[in-house]
Amino acid sequence: MQFTGTWHIHEMEMWDEDYFNMEVQAYIKIGADGLGDFQFGLVSGQIDGEVEQCGGEKRFAFTWEGNDESDPALGAGWLRMKGEDTVEGKIKLHLGDSSLFWARRVE
Repeated sequence: MQFTGTWHIHEMEMWDEDYFNMEVQAYIKIGADGLGDFQFGLVSGQIDGEVEQCGGEKRFAFTWEGNDESDPALGAGWLRMKGEDTVEGKIKLHLGDSSLFWARRVE
């Protein structure tokens, strides 16, 4: 699957680099089975997703469950390829913020 790997988030629409890299290098990791995890800032979670057709292109759509600071959180998101090793995505916190993000494959 073209979305498999670890992607370092280098830009987010809603948050600056000081926040999204505050604890670790912000990332999203996706396995060949569609499972994975992510962390940016104080938000982290486990991913369950699949590739879907959307408007003539493939994208990886996912739901997630985890934490926002120490509080339970969940949401959804997607990724689409923008180049061989770059993606654009969106992550949404249920009943909360959502943000576009851009990431580069590191492995």
